Amino acid sequence: MQIAIDGPASSGKSTVAKIVATKLGFVYVDTGAMYRSATVLAQQLGLDYGDEAGLMAELTKADIQFQPDEAGQKVFLNGLDITLAIRTPEITNNVSQVSALPAVRTEMVDRQRQIAEQGQVVMDGRDIGTTVLPDAKVKIFMVASAKERAKRRYAENTAKGIMTPLATLQAEIELRDQKDSTRAVSPLRKADDAIEIDTTKLLIDEVVAEILTIAKQNM
Repeated sequence: MQIAIDGPASSGKSTVAKIVATKLGFVYVDTGAMYRSATVLAQQLGLDYGDEAGLMAELTKADIQFQPDEAGQKVFLNGLDITLAIRTPEITNNVSQVSALPAVRTEMVDRQRQIAEQGQVVMDGRDIGTTVLPDAKVKIFMVASAKERAKRRYAENTAKGIMTPLATLQAEIELRDQKDSTRAVSPLRKADDAIEIDTTKLLIDEVVAEILTIAKQNM
């Protein structure tokens, strides 16, 4: 069984997807972290974030791994722990450009589908229900106001020691929405058969419960 959870930045999809996967005993796949890892790779190589050829020369050989951790999961790029690095403002503000590169998306979608073929998964991102797993049994599209999403990102960043003003975060989120929804390849959009959940005024447990109910109805 495949559960696809899509939505804009900081709509809560990763947090919810992890919990849903744990409760169902499914594998959780954080596709956003994969694109952030590619962005870190570009940074490490000193590349322009739009240098598709330069990045692809190394990305096809790059090893991206996820390991369970008490705080959720750790992300490794070629053996290096980049869990904190992928959440820095530099990476957050440039991942849209990297993830919009056609060759990068093709590479990542192939990797994501390979993971999904190995068992039951909960996968979150921006094009899971429309592109990566178009035949997913359950498709969820999570939304929330930009103001609420900025508050969530602020709380997450503060906990990690990343201090960015709330107003700046909201502006960045709104710009990210614009970039993600207008890119030429696999833009952010709700799949025709996806169920939309507005999480603005919902607690995490409430969203999880709703998705679990939907999932169990389709098992």
